Amino acid sequence: MKFGVVVFPGSNCDRDMQDSLQNDLNKEVVMLWHKDKDLSAFSTNDCIVLPGGFSYGDYLRCGAIARFSPMMQSVVDFANRGGKVLGVCNGFQILCESGLLPGVLLQNANQQFICKNVYIKGSDGQALKVPIAHGEGRFHADEATLDRLEQNNQVIFRYCSETGAIGDAYNPNGAIRHIAGIRNANNNVFGMMPHPERATSAALNNLDGKKVFELLQIN
Repeated sequence: MKFGVVVFPGSNCDRDMQDSLQNDLNKEVVMLWHKDKDLSAFSTNDCIVLPGGFSYGDYLRCGAIARFSPMMQSVVDFANRGGKVLGVCNGFQILCESGLLPGVLLQNANQQFICKNVYIKGSDGQALKVPIAHGEGRFHADEATLDRLEQNNQVIFRYCSETGAIGDAYNPNGAIRHIAGIRNANNNVFGMMPHPERATSAALNNLDGKKVFELLQIN
């Protein structure tokens, strides 16, 4: 599987993602400029990554301008053809703004930027330590959308304790139903607020991010 990492003006986690995928996971990585459109080098077996940061300065709303970039038009088409797309942090916000994922990311409940390690768990129930760094990471959607996400098993990660317990005390941003990440109904578009690319190196004493990529099945 080959990875393309989109670089927007204001991206600041694009090189972190490249380093993680290329050096820790031994994947082929191509950096993609936001003004370009060409994804002909990628098949639907590959994955396009929207990294964290502050695309276009987060003017209007986080991700609201990035969704109109030339590259994002190609990414939307790529996803609609079945190609895999992963959005992390600001990338998750862009996916929601572009309509590839439902819901919205709102300002954190404490109205402050949060940067720390948290625990999340996925389908295997294992608590994984992964960093977060965001000011608007509180996932929200209407009840009908939330119920549909639950029924279709589209919630891929929830915030939890170190032992896997779910509760308000372990939810860093007030995300509804403790949601840290979701996927689309076709299981090829994934969005999450925590940064798995910051937890794939032994030098950082944390390899839980590798498990995240394994659970997403895009490794």
